[in-house]
Amino acid sequence: MARLSPLVALPPLAFAAIAGMFLWGMGRDDPDALPSALIGREAPTVPATTLPGRTQLTDDMLRAPGVKLVNFWASWCPPCRAEHPTLTSLSHEMPVYGIDLKDPPSNATEFLDEHGDPFRALATDPSGRAAIDWGVTAPPETFIIDGEGRILHRHAGPLIREDYTNRFLPELEKAREAAR
Repeated sequence: MARLSPLVALPPLAFAAIAGMFLWGMGRDDPDALPSALIGREAPTVPATTLPGRTQLTDDMLRAPGVKLVNFWASWCPPCRAEHPTLTSLSHEMPVYGIDLKDPPSNATEFLDEHGDPFRALATDPSGRAAIDWGVTAPPETFIIDGEGRILHRHAGPLIREDYTNRFLPELEKAREAAR
């Protein structure tokens, strides 16, 4: 009688391990969510630069009472352009602050002049240093900030369609409810 090599069991065991990892990943609450280490922590500082003729975003604004949004955006970013009407609508309900990421000032100014400026105040991040501090992977990203300047939620991607209504709005409503 021939003995079977222990190596024969290796492929089925490897398959079972990979299948187990996939099943675990599918069982998470939101498998598409990118976790942020900053949730519940004070928002990082904002750059001390802005676009000509615009109000400078300051750290004190982020610590003012009430729920607010901070949106990392750029004029060269197609998803940022797609979410712009949503930000404009939200700006009628609450403070929306912008951080313009790696964008020539003339392009950013032209974009806001042409499409409207939903931002109560702006900062510019030409080097991307602030984006790194905030954990931004790519624009657009929007942060919900509480009245003490703490990050409550990070939304990666444009605020549009089902992603906006199913993922972002429930978090915004939760923040507004907690602020009452």
